[in-house]
Amino acid sequence: MTPFSLQHGKSPELRLFPHLLELGMKKNGAMQLDTFPATVTECIRIYYIIEGKFEWRINHQPYFLYPGDVALILPGISFGSDNGVLEIGAFTWMHLDMQKLDNGHILPGKWSGLSDTESATIGKMLSMNSTPVLSRFSEAGKILKCIHTELLAHEIGYQTRINHQVDELLIKMIRHMTQQVVHPGRDFPQTFMRLEELLRQDLSHQWTVEEMAALVGLGTTLFTEKVKSYSGFSPINYLINIRISEAIKLLKRPDISVTDIALDTGFYSSQHFATTFKKLTGYRPSEFRKNHLRNE
Repeated sequence: MTPFSLQHGKSPELRLFPHLLELGMKKNGAMQLDTFPATVTECIRIYYIIEGKFEWRINHQPYFLYPGDVALILPGISFGSDNGVLEIGAFTWMHLDMQKLDNGHILPGKWSGLSDTESATIGKMLSMNSTPVLSRFSEAGKILKCIHTELLAHEIGYQTRINHQVDELLIKMIRHMTQQVVHPGRDFPQTFMRLEELLRQDLSHQWTVEEMAALVGLGTTLFTEKVKSYSGFSPINYLINIRISEAIKLLKRPDISVTDIALDTGFYSSQHFATTFKKLTGYRPSEFRKNHLRNE
């Protein structure tokens, strides 16, 4: 899927859809700094993770999102990443305008084909939702892709079909929320989070794939397949991303030298650290530290 960004008022594709404020897809081959600050809007924002692992803050609380996960951001809720860092990976999103009622609930607009009762129920459940991350919700990605395809094709009935797809997304989100409450938790993702916690406790160690697999009780082949399918990265590249994310936090502390940060996060030398850091972020460590201190 080719990256794109459509905005109502700027993109002719959305002229007939005033409720679709924004639709897009982004793919990062390198970490991007200061590009994803926390913001608050009065629309519903839906983000579907295609590949990679993202650490985002929703209503000031940290959440990890993996491929197949959806972040559902309600009106008036703060959303972004720590210090504006956008990790390697890909995601698609939609910003949806909905009618706001005096009681704080929200409703789909006149574009929706839902009955009044269904609209009220869905709007109430969305407004009361306390779980902003919907796990393993691949149907959302298929619907967002379908909406984009219909916008580009402009075939007969595309306006009706797109509005129907938005209704379908709202229905499936509510159903998924209900199922997630009844059947909470993950299987490998919980193991995955525990693995990252263990790796971060000793990043200076030169972890091998065999050692990482052993930490979670898996053989190297199955472990590699699960990490690749779940994060989009090989185990070694996944580990490198963890090292860089930790290095970013340490670089904001002027009392620690760049060389010490390199060794503490598992790089062979400051040169190896600098080369990898620039490859993934676009900055040398010293440049990143200088820019951060200047903006403090």
